[in-house]
Parts: sequence; C-alpha cells; structure tokens
Amino acid sequence: MKSFLLLFSALIICFNTAFANDDWGRTGHRVTGEIATEYLSKKASRAIDDLLNGESLAFVSTYADEIRSDKTMKNYSSWHYVSFPFGAKYETSEKNKYGDIIQAIDTCITVLKNPESSKEDKAFNLRMLVHFVGDLHMPLHVGLAEDKGGNDFQVRWFGEGTNLHTVWDTKLLESYEMSYTELTQNKEDISLEKMREWEGGSVTDWMYESRALCEDIYANTEIGEKLGYEYMYRYTNVARTQLHKSGLRLAKMLNEIFE
Repeated sequence: MKSFLLLFSALIICFNTAFANDDWGRTGHRVTGEIATEYLSKKASRAIDDLLNGESLAFVSTYADEIRSDKTMKNYSSWHYVSFPFGAKYETSEKNKYGDIIQAIDTCITVLKNPESSKEDKAFNLRMLVHFVGDLHMPLHVGLAEDKGGNDFQVRWFGEGTNLHTVWDTKLLESYEMSYTELTQNKEDISLEKMREWEGGSVTDWMYESRALCEDIYANTEIGEKLGYEYMYRYTNVARTQLHKSGLRLAKMLNEIFE
C-alpha cells in the first residue's frame, strides 16, 4: 500500500509539472480571449455563444495549440507565426508554402464571413482566429526563421537555462503569479482616444508593430545572457500592453464579422 501511494504521488507530481511548463503560455492566450469578451457587441456575443455552444473565448483560445498533437492538423503548424529577415518587408519576402499567420487570420475571417460556411467550419475557424490574433501580438511569433522565432536563442532566466521564445511566451507573465482573470482585471485603464488608436490599422500593420518590438528585443538581448529583474522591468509592461491590444483588436474583428 505504501509503495502504491508513493508511486501515485510521483505520478501526480509529474502530471502537474508537465502541464505547469506550458501554463503561462495558455494564460496569455486566455487573457486575450477574456479581454476581447469585454469589448464585444451584444450581437457578436450572441453569435459567438451560438457557434461555441456556450464556451468562452478564453476557453477556446488555446485550441490551435491543443490540436498540434493531431497529425491530421499538422498543415496548420506554420499558421502560428511569420518569419522574414530584419530590414526586409513581409510583402516582398519569400512566403512559407504552407501559409503564415497573416494568411491564417485572413482565411479564418473569410470563412466566418461566408454565409455558405457550415456552423462546424465557422466554429473551427473562430477558435483558430482567437489564438492567431494572440500569437500575432507576441513579438517572437514575428521573428527569424534561422533561430525558429527565438526557440534556438539560448538565455538564462533567473539562473535557469531556457530560450528567448519561452521567456516571452511564458516567463514574463509567470512573474506576476496571477491567473488569466486576475491579469485581465489588472489591465491598464485606457482612454477612448487610446482605444481608437489601438483599434486602427490592419492586421499587417499590427504585425509590423510586433516586428518592431521583436527587433528591439534582439537589440537588447544577447545569446547566453542572464536575464532577471532588469529585463522584467524593461519588458513586462510591454507584454501586458500587447495582450491588451490583442484582446481589443480581436473584439474589433469579431464585432465587424458578426455585425
């Protein structure tokens, strides 16, 4: 009996550790979904509730990552990001033959706007859109192909080995030790003027905004660098602002789709 309990405890620890490694990546996406919900029109809210059968935008925000384990969904892998050299333009750069995040967002919107699309197709593309808009605002998803969006850019975070992508995907938000609802509740208060400013522009404009941040990050981070409180001070509020923008802009998109 004692051996069984020890084995059971070990399994629980392993289970929790495996999921904790990705927890704040999921939390960031849920913040995007939760913030978007606050800005939805009543009409869009009703339409979304119908498509998702009552599931929230926060709940479905991680769907595009969850389906990666399904081999039949591997064609969507490149839809999470776009890569091109610093100093280059997206419009004139070589495109991924499997698609990228700009094309993915456009595809999702097209399906959702098409009255001939089935409810199943619309629900699928809505789930994907929520995730991709979040990804678009994470600067390392608009990065460089040679280091796989910072995944091969090794750094240390408070003494532990990791990579630059993980720092931005999880570590910066993890430092708050807050749930996605707490992070949403503590978002910055912005004026109507600022809201309109953030809502302006196109998906490509928002991508270039993230790209500028990506270039700034590379200019201020060295391979193997020991990152800690100074790095948090420089960039944590930047990450929070990106989440706020992604939620606001997602709501703008959905309000226009379901007008």
